[in-house]
Amino acid sequence: MAGAKAEPLKEGDTAPDFALKGSDGKTYKLSDYKGKKVVVLAWYPKAFTPGCTAECKSMAANSAELKKYDAAYFAVSCDEPEQNKKFAKSLEVDYPILSDPTCATAQAYGVLPPEKKTASRVTFYIGKDGKILSVDSKVKTANHGSDIAAKLKELGVPEKKS
Repeated sequence: MAGAKAEPLKEGDTAPDFALKGSDGKTYKLSDYKGKKVVVLAWYPKAFTPGCTAECKSMAANSAELKKYDAAYFAVSCDEPEQNKKFAKSLEVDYPILSDPTCATAQAYGVLPPEKKTASRVTFYIGKDGKILSVDSKVKTANHGSDIAAKLKELGVPEKKS
């Protein structure tokens, strides 16, 4: 199966579960959110590159807007956990950046191009039922944080009760 590209997931598909280490040292599992929260997974190719830096900075800059929604959101790449920990610290992000160093989760989501160890830039919106609500494969890195907030609103994700 090495080098074989899984078909990209689409709306209505069941999102594959994962257990990935976050930049904060915790392990995050999709199954932990089932029935509780919408999950946003923003895949990016490589830490410390210009587009990925812009994307992750945009998500941090829009955190107040993103935190209004009853959703968990993560940036995720195939970088090693130590690399993403440094990346998160350098950007001072207030959300976890997940690491998939084996690329197994990237492959399961269909975002790993053949013969590559870097994920494609694709964002998945996963419903509380574990089904994919939306897939964004046309990510605009500089606006991604506000685009995620707009998509959460469009999808009817409820705002948190204060």
